[in-house]
Amino acid sequence: MAQIQQVLYTGKTHTAGGRSGTSRSDDGRLNISLTPPGAKGDGTNPEQLFGAGWSACFIGAMGHVAKSLHVALPTQTTVDAEVDLGTGEGGYFLQARLRVNLPGMEPRLAQAIVDGAHRNCPYSKATRGNIDVQIALV
Repeated sequence: MAQIQQVLYTGKTHTAGGRSGTSRSDDGRLNISLTPPGAKGDGTNPEQLFGAGWSACFIGAMGHVAKSLHVALPTQTTVDAEVDLGTGEGGYFLQARLRVNLPGMEPRLAQAIVDGAHRNCPYSKATRGNIDVQIALV
């Protein structure tokens, strides 16, 4: 397992009540209600939060790869994340799909950027070999 040599940032949150509770960050920028998937209410759930974090990080990783290739990401770059919570033998599990859109970019270059981002994105590294992940360039 790779070890961090220099911590760049530590995100700190406090959660109470689990999937029917609240979560807030120490700096107050995040302050949300949580609801179980599919439940009525205004809250979000961990799967949505994970998808939002991973897709934001993935776009950042694509930016680093693009810069190393001396190209710019399209301004309309998007990543749609789907994170499934399900059951199987042994309990609950996650699986995920990322749909990456790099509009106007030549397909081979776009695929190289997506592949490089998946190799380097910290969320991709954390999930690699742990959950089923599909990444598609759309």
